[in-house]
Amino acid sequence: MRSVPIPVDVSKLAITCVKAPRPRVLNRDTGEIKTDKNGNTVFEVTVSVEDEFGRIELVKIATTGEPPIGVGDQVNPVGLLGYVWEIAGRWGISYRASALLPVRESADA
Repeated sequence: MRSVPIPVDVSKLAITCVKAPRPRVLNRDTGEIKTDKNGNTVFEVTVSVEDEFGRIELVKIATTGEPPIGVGDQVNPVGLLGYVWEIAGRWGISYRASALLPVRESADA
């Protein structure tokens, strides 16, 4: 199954970092860290996402390189895409952004 990227409109979402960025581990037994096609480390950040109706979900967002954010920071995910996956009858959505910036920095850019 080929996953088609789905752009995510974050304009009406409040996104907050709830767990500091960390390298994504591919294999817990060997400690192998995930890298992108250019060999850069892929980081994952756990965030809370609140919509305009007050519903909140926790999601992990992957990005290349360590983002300059910390716990409690409001986050602007640049180029956020969702990818639907399915394995052995289970499915979900994984998220990837080209950058995760603190809201204060993305407002200056």
